[in-house]
Amino acid sequence: MSRDFAASGRRPRVAVTMGDPAGIGPEICLRLLADPQVLERCVPVVFGDGEVLARVARACRLPRPDRVVTEGQGPLDLSESSPAVVDLGGLEAYRFRPGRVQASCGRAAFRYLEAATTRTLNGEFAALATGPINKQALQVGGIPFSGHTDYLAAATGSPAVYMMLASDELRVSMVTGHVGVERVARELTTARVLEAIRLTRDAVVNLRGETPRLAVSGLNPHAGEGGLFGSGEEERIIRPAVEAARREGMEVEGPLPADTLFVPSVRSRYQAVVTMYHDQGHVPFKMICFDRGIHMTLGLPLVRTSVAHGTAFDIAWTGRANPQSLIQAVLWAGRLAERKRTVHSRAAARRAG
Repeated sequence: MSRDFAASGRRPRVAVTMGDPAGIGPEICLRLLADPQVLERCVPVVFGDGEVLARVARACRLPRPDRVVTEGQGPLDLSESSPAVVDLGGLEAYRFRPGRVQASCGRAAFRYLEAATTRTLNGEFAALATGPINKQALQVGGIPFSGHTDYLAAATGSPAVYMMLASDELRVSMVTGHVGVERVARELTTARVLEAIRLTRDAVVNLRGETPRLAVSGLNPHAGEGGLFGSGEEERIIRPAVEAARREGMEVEGPLPADTLFVPSVRSRYQAVVTMYHDQGHVPFKMICFDRGIHMTLGLPLVRTSVAHGTAFDIAWTGRANPQSLIQAVLWAGRLAERKRTVHSRAAARRAG
């Protein structure tokens, strides 16, 4: 990072993307910019479209942003400590309809993401928090990425990234991401499972300041039940990764049956769970703490969090969107950035001393 955000005692600045303009992203961003808890702890700067936000503010009877700046070539004025909107323009608010998949909205959402990511990598922001996008809108808009994570991995040159869902009471990561179920077993390797375990351990240390006890799920029903189900993935792939993690000093158990892993009496034994595929982790997490959860990307050189929900086209621009996931994503982004800065500062002090 080219700037040290905490050196002067300032609250961490978080770049926030508005997400798909036709979804609930504009509404929850407006609510975010007025949330007292967020403003006390962070300085959120929304990358989006000022005209769209003004239209949504009128439709939902919400206050318009106090500070709107036009995207330029140079760095933003970091002397400002108030929330803001970076207006990227290029989308006429009256030329599209809320609640629908539209190519123009997919392209606009990607433009917000590109600008916010570039400025975060340049050191102008401590962290990045992303609003909800629609993958179909990206596709029809000609964007060559399936979502945030694919783009961020490419933009940062990160060879392996993993999703984690987190809340105060539960943390769940996934070894594979947005792939069809038929591909999951083919994409599992011992090295990949081990890397997911390592990054999950590191994330929990950063989040909670303690060495975690981890659980690793199996892939098949009943964790394979001794080879009865599946093709031996538990014995060939997952168990060797767990054993390697133990040799590295980690406290980890598995492979464990996924159908009972999230029962309160079982999950309470662990600080995080590593699952093998998307729905194996997402379904129980969202059943337990949907409104309080956030998405993190592990394996990136920057702090990135996101909402744990989609664009909710069915309630777009109606004033009914719940902003809590975005609020938590921004708060966690600021907290993670501060912890990361503290760890780096202590490491630098040890090297200097």
